[in-house]
Amino acid sequence: MYLNLNHITITDLQQPLSKHPTIVACLCAAWCDACIAYSPKFKELAQQYPHLLFLWIDVEDQAELVGDFEMENFPTLLIQQHDIVTFYGTMQPETTQLKRIIESRTAHSLEQLHHQANSNAQSRLWQNEANLRKRLVGSR
Repeated sequence: MYLNLNHITITDLQQPLSKHPTIVACLCAAWCDACIAYSPKFKELAQQYPHLLFLWIDVEDQAELVGDFEMENFPTLLIQQHDIVTFYGTMQPETTQLKRIIESRTAHSLEQLHHQANSNAQSRLWQNEANLRKRLVGSR
């Protein structure tokens, strides 16, 4: 499922969030040429994974939600399974690498994901600072 947060309300997002335990979010900006080019590819990739929730988030329009997320460049991708952030970082604006990461992250059990989430300082930081699901559910 693909949703652009600029086209729905947070209330409309609650049902898809409860139905889809895995979120794949792209944090971009409307002025970013790489993001503009990446948008249709990201949306097309979402069609290949209907059991995942793909979110397109414009960081300027959704600044209240993600304004304090640390981003080095665009596009920045976030993958979260339940309350575990399994990937957060800048990626080239093509879907091959994202597809590989989705496949590897969704193949792990929750126990493995918990272990990985606590395995290093960067992953622990993601859990505290980039928990998108917590922000989306808490923003009702």
